[in-house]
Amino acid sequence: MTGGARIERLVTSGTFSLDGGTWDVDNNVWLVGDDHEVIVVDAAHDADAILGALGGRTLRAIVCTHAHDDHIGAAPALAARTGAPVLLHPDDLPLWKQTHPERLPDAELADGQRLQAAGTELTVLHTPGHAPGAVCLYAPGLSALFSGDTLFAGGPGATGRSYSDFPTLVGSIRERLLTLPGDTVVYTGHGDGTTVGAEAPHLQEWIDRGF
Repeated sequence: MTGGARIERLVTSGTFSLDGGTWDVDNNVWLVGDDHEVIVVDAAHDADAILGALGGRTLRAIVCTHAHDDHIGAAPALAARTGAPVLLHPDDLPLWKQTHPERLPDAELADGQRLQAAGTELTVLHTPGHAPGAVCLYAPGLSALFSGDTLFAGGPGATGRSYSDFPTLVGSIRERLLTLPGDTVVYTGHGDGTTVGAEAPHLQEWIDRGF
């Protein structure tokens, strides 16, 4: 692994609310770093639990793969307690403001932007569809892709709610994710992971089913 960086998983629990409905959900919070510094991917539900997982390490950034409330609920509190900036693609600001109307993100994510932690590099891939500003993070040195809710084991993320679009999502997966090496491990926003190679053969099936 590049620079001794490693990937740690924390599962937090809470709710997801949108379009008048609320559902119980478990979220993956990913920590990418070493014994000294970390980037957090998706500060979901529980700032105290994430702080515990940090264990006193320096938090370089809180990266939001998208702005559904279950992925950003703890971001402001975690930022306030660590001094780390909250990073979000600007196309997801309308969703962000539904949850945190009084506190904007600290900086914007942009396609192709590169983030650094513990000697490893994560490249931002804008992958709209599940949400307009959805992004994935690709870390070639770790053979890792942090997919948020864009891609799961078995198929794309949901597109049945506001701000989502299925053809856009499938296009993002086809053009931005399935072009990565097949052995790239996909670290998802919920549930178990997969690999790019395992998902690639199912693309036409997803299209035919409207997943």
